[in-house]
Amino acid sequence: MIKSSRVREIRLILGDQLNASHSWFRNRDPEILYVIAEVLEEATYVPHHIQKVCAFFLAMENFALALKKAGHKVQHLTLDDTRDFTTFPELLDALTEKYQPELVSYQQPDEYRLQQELIQWSKKTKIRTLCVDSEHFLLNWQDIPQWLPENKSWRLEFFYRKMRKHHNVLMNGDKPEGGQWNFDKENRLPLDNKVDIERPLTFAHDVSAIRERIHNHNISTIGDMGTKLIWPSTRQESQKLLKFFVKKMLPHFGTYQDAMSEAHWSIFHSRLSFSMNTKMLHPMEVISAVEAAYKERKDISISQAEGFIRQILGWREFVRAIYWQSMPGYERKNHLLAQRNLPDYFWTGKTRMACMAKAIGQSLDYAYAHHIQRLMITGNFCLLAGINPKQVHQWYLSIYIDAIEWVEAPNTLGMSLFADGGKLASKPYAAGGNYINKMSDHCGHCHYNVNARHGEQSCPFNSLYWHFLDRHQEKLGNNHRLRMVYRNWEKRSAADKKQVLATARHYLDHIEDL
Repeated sequence: MIKSSRVREIRLILGDQLNASHSWFRNRDPEILYVIAEVLEEATYVPHHIQKVCAFFLAMENFALALKKAGHKVQHLTLDDTRDFTTFPELLDALTEKYQPELVSYQQPDEYRLQQELIQWSKKTKIRTLCVDSEHFLLNWQDIPQWLPENKSWRLEFFYRKMRKHHNVLMNGDKPEGGQWNFDKENRLPLDNKVDIERPLTFAHDVSAIRERIHNHNISTIGDMGTKLIWPSTRQESQKLLKFFVKKMLPHFGTYQDAMSEAHWSIFHSRLSFSMNTKMLHPMEVISAVEAAYKERKDISISQAEGFIRQILGWREFVRAIYWQSMPGYERKNHLLAQRNLPDYFWTGKTRMACMAKAIGQSLDYAYAHHIQRLMITGNFCLLAGINPKQVHQWYLSIYIDAIEWVEAPNTLGMSLFADGGKLASKPYAAGGNYINKMSDHCGHCHYNVNARHGEQSCPFNSLYWHFLDRHQEKLGNNHRLRMVYRNWEKRSAADKKQVLATARHYLDHIEDL
């Protein structure tokens, strides 16, 4: 710890609050102490990917250094320094006892768990406390109830249009740029060898000291690392990644954003979510860069720009709003009463299903998979197989570098698993092997036959899809978006349905062997 000196105020900065533009930092005050700390609880509440822990710790260290260079009084505490404190409240007790400040301030946490910890600590401490806005999101935390009223249905499209108007993004007066709000129908192509895929921009950080610290404190992690950390660890590197995306990837992003490939792990995706979720980049900064490029360059169509902006201005803000409107208890949702255990190959990638092996293996290698891999491969499989939502939630929270509960939980429990009963999505995002075959090149070399609906070596996604619909017909049969699907199922012969369901039951009984 730093030498004791006059401290009027302690300001706590969490690991996902690395926002250099926050109003806290406009003025330098020698009596304000900024605290950035590695705390055991945050590194162990799930077994995080090794790259995730290293990336957060390195970004926190670099942010502390940047604040010091800017003239602020900063205390960066590693696990070695906080070994006697498991949680932030325990650490804050020690810091307030040491410095006797008049005030302890913290930014609004993005996770309900941390919010409650700090609220409870504030009630117990004799020190005056203050919670301020993180100044990051495009929808203020206190305004969420107005945007998602409890007595009305919540749908992305209406939320997104309202956000476009509110922030004047891709608008011509009160009309949407290009004459329509959504160009999603133009953005669903598989890779077709018509364009070259640029090698993704990565970094090469030596995190050997951090890894040693993780090992010394017996922190359990998953996944692989390689020799260097490839993710951005500063605002400058995050801006470099943004510029690279806009220059090299954006011209083809929208068209191929749903495509999946054996050879390419990021295709045209930006991989900016870690930088935004740690607040090294502001979402409007990213949106403005994309909108400006669309207006200035002929190689970027409206469908490319709109497809990307919708993910940030629409989806990212929408899932955050749903998270806060649904907590506490959202993480325990299980509308379809799924109880099957998560198969072991989710931790190893060793499965004969080629699409699953790729999505899981890539996640273990890079702590990353793009949204369709998460939704339509691993998420879809867990939905169809009836995997316990809590286990799936913890897996997603563990394995992805950008996974913080506010964004992960709604995507996993609401979008992927329909565990919230339709609060987020109007229907379950279930699909058989045909979708995977259309959008990827996985099926051509798979052990299973994507064209077979049942029988030995038939694609598990095919029979599991119909088994899922059949066993949940009471809950899903009246869903207007599934009525045609159920009609098609009813038209099948009794013998065909019997074979399909028998194959699915066999796969479920031997799920570890798939």
